[in-house]
Amino acid sequence: RLEKALQTPAKIYYKYEGVSPAGSHKPNTAVAQAFYNKQAGTKRITTETGAGQWGSSLAFACRLFDIELKIYMVRVSYDQKPYRRFLMETWGGQVVPSPSPDTNAGRSFLAENPQHTGSLGIAISEAVEDAVTSTTPTQYALGSVLNHVLMHQSVIGLETIKQMEMAGDSPDVIVGCIGGGSNFAGFAFPFFPDKFSGKSNGGLVAMGPAAAPS
Repeated sequence: RLEKALQTPAKIYYKYEGVSPAGSHKPNTAVAQAFYNKQAGTKRITTETGAGQWGSSLAFACRLFDIELKIYMVRVSYDQKPYRRFLMETWGGQVVPSPSPDTNAGRSFLAENPQHTGSLGIAISEAVEDAVTSTTPTQYALGSVLNHVLMHQSVIGLETIKQMEMAGDSPDVIVGCIGGGSNFAGFAFPFFPDKFSGKSNGGLVAMGPAAAPS
């Protein structure tokens, strides 16, 4: 009914990634990263999370492969989104608010401001420091931006192409949200070959928040 509400002649197809166990597209790379870490003999992983989607997805993935996980969650989200924290803990992840007293980076920020609300950059710093200094061999995992993450997420676009074929249609415009970039890249990259070869003139539009443009 969206087309009718907008009074548009366009046909709108919606690719929904929220039906995964963790509720987002993030398991596409979380499961892959946990799998390869298991193959390499990794016993423990550290990571950060903001709103909690990546932390939830990696906790789910680490439970599948019996890998210990510690998650540094941005403090403001840790306080405001307890349900995401409970989800991570249900899958066995250890979640601490960042900045935390567990790392040198965290302690330095807490010394300046004991009520620090945290940031993704601080949480990343803590997770990386933990991985480097831990007495238990530990790997750090990131859920967006990096090349291997974008490759894992391309399953979104590959599925979309197949689903459009099933619908007997092809998109004129591909529109997606962009934060770190893994969702949009995974959605759009598989359409690039046809666009660059001239087989398709479809537009690729990334939408970002005005308050925090990427």
